[in-house]
Amino acid sequence: MSTTIWSVDEHLDDILAAVRPLEPIELQLADAQGCVLVEDVMVEVALPPFDNSSMDGYAVRVSDVEGASEEFPAVLTVIGDVAAGDGGLADGRSVAPGEAARIMTGAPLPAGADAVVPVEWTDGGTGGGPAESMRAHSDAPEGASGEVRVHRPVEARAHVRARGSDVQPGDLALRAGSVVGPPQIGLLAAIGRSAVKVRPRPRVVVLSTGSELVQPGEELTGGRIYDSNSFALTAAARDAGAIAYRVPAVADDAETLRATIEDQLIRADIVVTTGGVSVGAYDVVKEALSSVGDEDDPGSGIDFRKLAMQPGKPQGFGSIGPDHTPLLALPGNPVSSYVSFELFVRPAIRTLMGLKDVRRPTVRATLSTDKALASPSGKRQFLRGTYDSEAGTVTPVGGSGSHLIAALAQADALIVLPEDVTSAEPGAETEVILLR
Repeated sequence: MSTTIWSVDEHLDDILAAVRPLEPIELQLADAQGCVLVEDVMVEVALPPFDNSSMDGYAVRVSDVEGASEEFPAVLTVIGDVAAGDGGLADGRSVAPGEAARIMTGAPLPAGADAVVPVEWTDGGTGGGPAESMRAHSDAPEGASGEVRVHRPVEARAHVRARGSDVQPGDLALRAGSVVGPPQIGLLAAIGRSAVKVRPRPRVVVLSTGSELVQPGEELTGGRIYDSNSFALTAAARDAGAIAYRVPAVADDAETLRATIEDQLIRADIVVTTGGVSVGAYDVVKEALSSVGDEDDPGSGIDFRKLAMQPGKPQGFGSIGPDHTPLLALPGNPVSSYVSFELFVRPAIRTLMGLKDVRRPTVRATLSTDKALASPSGKRQFLRGTYDSEAGTVTPVGGSGSHLIAALAQADALIVLPEDVTSAEPGAETEVILLR
């Protein structure tokens, strides 16, 4: 165990220096959600790939409906239907002067036509007025024929989605470094990409330690508490972008813990433990992992440290197993473990993903409180708070105790009081880490 007091920044820098982005792989679109692209994606086909109608209506020649009105409608001969998925009019026919083609939304604009008249502007081919057009359009049989009366003129290209109006071949669709979310998957599918090269989502194994821990839903007996940390940290890992696996709490037995961690390495890109890193007699994580390093490999093993921060003074970091899987050992108090996750584990996960911006955003805000906030000298304190972006203020919630999890559920920010600040007065400007 290191006797040096580490700063928050030194500890984080040490972690990030040891963590490397995961190797890229090619994934099908359905499996790429949440991953980070490692190469630019270029457009190979125009989107839309052809001129198509944005309305149900009639494809016409603009010159044929010029001056059309309710009193003097343009009367056009309907020569056929064009539905979505069709290649155009049957037999490759074009819309000639005095003609129209009934067309559906998304259908290709037939040759000869240069605009679409919405069905609401016509009689729907019934010989009546616009009021009848919607019903007539939906009830009309396939192979439309006869006449349609158009009651309003249109401009050239009206209600037509032009080929390539979204993207053109050779355009940049997505940049390397983009996170593949639902809109990105939609774009990739629309331009015909079935797979992309990405860094996979990191696999994070989370486990709590402590013989006092009981799983939610089980009966509490004397001296026992529910295991909340593993649930919170697993959710936090998923929120950070990882695939997270929660391991049921491990009792205070060093051999059991060591064996459990070793069993989990096969599915872990990073391991996170919570509890058992302090100086007590039953701090099983330190006992189990202090000697896991390979004497012939100075880069392996776990270093247990004291940090100049509150909450979260005891921390552990290093690597374990044949693949040097990073392991972060966090304290067991709920607030300490969650704050530690946000400061250290989340940036490590985001680094594994290959993201450049790995930390939570920070802002400056005015402290909204009735009394001064005390902070220990020489330690960086992180207090829970709620941030008001419109007012530019942050309000503390709950006390400073590292066991007060109820206030944590109400907080959306961490108020940062630097090492040289022992008292923050109401109205003081302070750094705020945004959690949502």
